[in-house]
Amino acid sequence: MGAGKTTLGRAFAREMGISFIDLDWYIEERFHKTVRQLFEERGEDAFREIEKKMLHEVAAFEDVVIATGGGTPCFFDNMEYMNACGDTVFMDVDTKVLFRRLSVAKQQRPLLAKKTDEELKELIDVALEKRLPFYRQAKYNFCGDELENRHQIQKSVESLKKLLNIV
Repeated sequence: MGAGKTTLGRAFAREMGISFIDLDWYIEERFHKTVRQLFEERGEDAFREIEKKMLHEVAAFEDVVIATGGGTPCFFDNMEYMNACGDTVFMDVDTKVLFRRLSVAKQQRPLLAKKTDEELKELIDVALEKRLPFYRQAKYNFCGDELENRHQIQKSVESLKKLLNIV
């Protein structure tokens, strides 16, 4: 959350002239419910099953950039599956940058809205501690610290193209 997966993914896909899919949005459109509603109504285990199924569905599409939810790589064999289907990129963002982005966006993110600064810092640290071993299995590691304006986003798109050896 807050790493810039959707921001960079959308800009990169536009630059490449291919489709972009945010997996959470895809799930919400298919089920006509928010991810939060699905979590609340069905529980995390059922949501993760849905997420896996939808991941397999979108991974079959050609010429597409997919931004997954932050938990997606951490369940089942999802990370291994993604690596087998295409190029995977871990958006590595400094915790101070994540904190700043999430602090600004708290009101748009129901899970964060009532958190104090200390609780938010703790949430970031705990999530990263659990998830980094999965994220580090991505084929590529990309610094997502600089996605604050159009210039930085375009510069990041160019850097990502270089990283992926796309001329």
